[in-house]
Amino acid sequence: MRVLMPVPDRDFDVTEVAVPWRLLTDAGHHVVFATERAGTRPACDPRLLTGVLFGQLGAAEEPRHFYEELTRSEEFAATVGWAELVPEEYDGLILPGGHAPGMRQYLGSEVLRQQVGRFWALDRPVGAICHGVLVAARARDASTGRSLLADRRTTCLPKYMERSAYLATAWRLGRYYRTYPAYVEDEVRAALAGPDARFERGPRVLAARGTATDDSAAFVVQDGRYLSARWPGDAYLFGRRFGALLEARER
Repeated sequence: MRVLMPVPDRDFDVTEVAVPWRLLTDAGHHVVFATERAGTRPACDPRLLTGVLFGQLGAAEEPRHFYEELTRSEEFAATVGWAELVPEEYDGLILPGGHAPGMRQYLGSEVLRQQVGRFWALDRPVGAICHGVLVAARARDASTGRSLLADRRTTCLPKYMERSAYLATAWRLGRYYRTYPAYVEDEVRAALAGPDARFERGPRVLAARGTATDDSAAFVVQDGRYLSARWPGDAYLFGRRFGALLEARER
């Protein structure tokens, strides 16, 4: 099946892009990358490859390896443009995250939000992880004018995670971990009808991550065909669950 994954020109999260790409590709699906302008070769947040600060907080070894493989793939160089997307041509949509400044191109694009709204109306699998949930929260249902997520259960990057990373690094990196003045969780909650009932923060974690063989530290929320996750530590479980949504659609 064909899965669309929009990304900014730079600064997306290594793990949230490379792990779902690897898992879905290994399962026989084809991931199509989309950038603002067709043919742009995107690049991840480089700090995540080197460890962000003193070798800490970056991507784990296996996702970094997946990213290296991704950069050598044909699909990574043959990106389609956001404005030219035809949603009906895709069976699934994944909205990855990232927190560095280059993400604003993607998170703030009205063109992309409109395309996400059109895809949502097709009733096909949509997955969003971390800051990527903001794209869905900001997109509007054409028939109601409300957020696509208004009536959905969802998670996203929890405020305590975003705040902790910012406070630990601001002395050296400034607002690197604060993409916008508002916290991701606060904005997502504001988009929901009844946020206390629909928002799920998940178990409190600061360092433990899910892996290819252990989901004990991972957390995702599925509401029908919509799947959401909190941060890179959920990427393996997120990728597998999204693959299951595609398989269910095939049946």
